[in-house]
Amino acid sequence: MRPSHLIMCLILVYIIEIDHVCTDPIDGFTIVPLTESNFEIQKPYDKLLEERYSFTDGVRRLWVYADDKPHEPNRVRVGLASETHIKKCHQLDPNGLDYSSGVWQFEGYGFVPNGTSGAIIVQIHGGMGHSTTLILRMYEGDWFRVNVIHDRDQGTVEVYLDGTLKLVMQDRGPSDLYFKCGVYAAPPNVSYYMESRWKDIKIYKK
Repeated sequence: MRPSHLIMCLILVYIIEIDHVCTDPIDGFTIVPLTESNFEIQKPYDKLLEERYSFTDGVRRLWVYADDKPHEPNRVRVGLASETHIKKCHQLDPNGLDYSSGVWQFEGYGFVPNGTSGAIIVQIHGGMGHSTTLILRMYEGDWFRVNVIHDRDQGTVEVYLDGTLKLVMQDRGPSDLYFKCGVYAAPPNVSYYMESRWKDIKIYKK
């Protein structure tokens, strides 16, 4: 497998960059059941869902163009997105999948096609005084496995790529937090067309 290039953004104090193969990051975690009602798709507000998103044979494909509109009318255009929010669903799970404490983990298998540049593909949304705790960018690569563990009680985030621990960082404090994946264009230096694909998305907790 050709190595993928994962760019860690949102640099904070006390970041430790490491490259260490350890036990499977899901060891000790319990899977959280997901249904389609737990997935909320963002898209440019003037486009139909099928114009920016598809879900075929277990693969979610999300794409945007650099001149797309934001996902809400009258919103300041700081970025544009076709993203999957893994969100709470009050009808099925009163406790929801948004979190403010505990240890939570995102896992997914992603793919960024050749030609996509500068797009954010994974986020932890929320943080005290900030819109995000973590943003990850990927530039062209084979299918990769990404695991993000957020220990809100200890205030740390760990990022694994293909089972290898790549980053340990301090988080940005308590908030209404949730995981997002897809493609989010945050200018400058983005390609005109941006796409990512996802399969086997899971949420775990301790």
